[in-house]
Amino acid sequence: MSREYFLHFSSPLNCVVQLSGSKGLSLLVSAQGKMENMLYAEELVREFLVFRGFTNTLQAFVKELGTDTGKGFQVDKILDLIFSIYVPKFQAESLFELLRFLKQCFSSLETQLNSIISDLDVSIIRYYIIHAIQAGRKDKVIELFDIHGSELLQKDQEWASWFVCRPLSFSLAMSRIPALMKISSERNVVSCLKGDIKQLNFKLAQLQVLLEEKETQLHQLRSNSLLATEVIVGTNSSSNPLAGSGEATVFGPASSHVVCVSSSPQAGEREPKHSDDIRPDDTQVSTSKISSHSSQSEKNTGNEAQREEEFPEVRVDFQETFLGHTSPISRCRFSATGDNVASASVDGTVRIWTYDSSAPVSRNATIYCGAEIMSLEWDCKSDRLLLIGTTDGGIKAWNVDAKRVVCDLSCTEAFPSVLDLKCSPVEPIFVSAAASRWPGSRDIGELGYASLTVWNMRTWKAMTVLPLGEDPPPVTSVCFNHNGKLLAAAATDGMIHMFDMSAGLQITGWPAHDSAISSVLFGSDETSIFTLGIDGKIFEWSLQNQGEVLWSTDCGRFCNLQSLSHYKQEMALDADGRKLLVTSNSLRAPIYQVRGHAYGMRTLPHSASITTVDWHPTSPIFLTGSADHSVRVTSMA
Repeated sequence: MSREYFLHFSSPLNCVVQLSGSKGLSLLVSAQGKMENMLYAEELVREFLVFRGFTNTLQAFVKELGTDTGKGFQVDKILDLIFSIYVPKFQAESLFELLRFLKQCFSSLETQLNSIISDLDVSIIRYYIIHAIQAGRKDKVIELFDIHGSELLQKDQEWASWFVCRPLSFSLAMSRIPALMKISSERNVVSCLKGDIKQLNFKLAQLQVLLEEKETQLHQLRSNSLLATEVIVGTNSSSNPLAGSGEATVFGPASSHVVCVSSSPQAGEREPKHSDDIRPDDTQVSTSKISSHSSQSEKNTGNEAQREEEFPEVRVDFQETFLGHTSPISRCRFSATGDNVASASVDGTVRIWTYDSSAPVSRNATIYCGAEIMSLEWDCKSDRLLLIGTTDGGIKAWNVDAKRVVCDLSCTEAFPSVLDLKCSPVEPIFVSAAASRWPGSRDIGELGYASLTVWNMRTWKAMTVLPLGEDPPPVTSVCFNHNGKLLAAAATDGMIHMFDMSAGLQITGWPAHDSAISSVLFGSDETSIFTLGIDGKIFEWSLQNQGEVLWSTDCGRFCNLQSLSHYKQEMALDADGRKLLVTSNSLRAPIYQVRGHAYGMRTLPHSASITTVDWHPTSPIFLTGSADHSVRVTSMA
């Protein structure tokens, strides 16, 4: 390449014309004709999202359109972007991103045009280097080769022939390029090795947890075997079982069997069923009906437990563990965009953090509330506000940008415990579910009475109290539908209450469980609602045919309240509404396939029970908080 050819780079437009010619420009112009169809399609998508009320999706769609990398394939705008912004301001990263985008767009064209695109790609990068040298910014040239050295190394043939014709001073300036490329390659190798080490450490931790589980199970089996041997020896020692030496002996029915139950069931062990599980309140039902129902329930629960034992372990793309708490985790929630995570522990501490190393950490914070935290809720429209509900009746609004409490509300003294908080997806309001007693007892029936209050997020004042009747049982969970017009409330008497938020009145309700309901969620298609009882039963109810059960399962083995330090179980639906993640008093949590052919999966183990769960709003990533003081972010492969 001659010196005269090098001088053509003094003009940006000359650079493009010399290398691409009329074919290169016609290539960009031909792509412009497709934009009319693209704009029409974008408008149809926008109208559809508005019609269905998918406001969050609409906001994300508009945001993505605002970052239009290709500038609508308009030649003038692309040239202006390159030669008026990226090159003069030395924005190498943005320049490379644009060139990759254009190359990807035209990759399906004929070979001759692909060759033109490659020439244009190389020429623009050369122009950037020359401009930086002429401007005395050799540091920008070194930075470019430091970051993109490996990529340019693949084009060694083209770059080597070009550098041969450069003036002596330019060649001296470029003499460091091979060394920079080598450093860049070695840096990539080191980065890969660090990733391998991290993966091996993760697998080692998994194997250690598995080894501890197996050792515990082996110890339990040996204890059971020893006890069974002692019982057999004691029985055979006398022909008359009623004649003894003064020691009390207990006999069961002929069909019964001896079971040794650990006071703290371990992960992977099935919970035995007892006749004591029949509640005294069920005496109103006939004896034959109770016996039949109990038998069928035990049979189904046994089958379900066996299936859960056989659940395959979830395939993991990556997993990050947050260890910033010093006490068991009570709640953890993804923000509206999924970029930030808020987690709370029983000592009244809230931590805001991010799991992505590339995301900014400017919003990270620690909030000390002074009371146990029962509920967390992000503003549905942004990641700016976080609501925190405590057991002393307080509701704090934390501004993550200003890093301060912008409002400190207080419920009435009659209802000091805030059990749940939910923000409307459309209006600037939120609903608080409070109880008249502090949940210090594990008995969910001792929470007193309920109160549902609607708050304005602009004035931070109570707007209205939703009617629940006289002395209503506590509401443990609330949930808005997609457009904020309906509110579902789950109570400890097993009832589901549906409210019309525009009128502030209850419009319907039905008994969903025989026991208290711990969690309620609207389905992703907004035609069903999920409920989780403290007995472990999960139902998906139809909203079109009230009372119709579309799907159900029983995770009672994971909901043993006697072994939990907190009474409230949780569940979370993924973005597609097909995977249901449930808390567990085991080391692993089940992920059920809703109305699917497969049974489900199991999460990777914590070292203690899993107390809270949540799903990412758009990606197959979920949160698990544990009594072992840790919070894990897991991305499914």
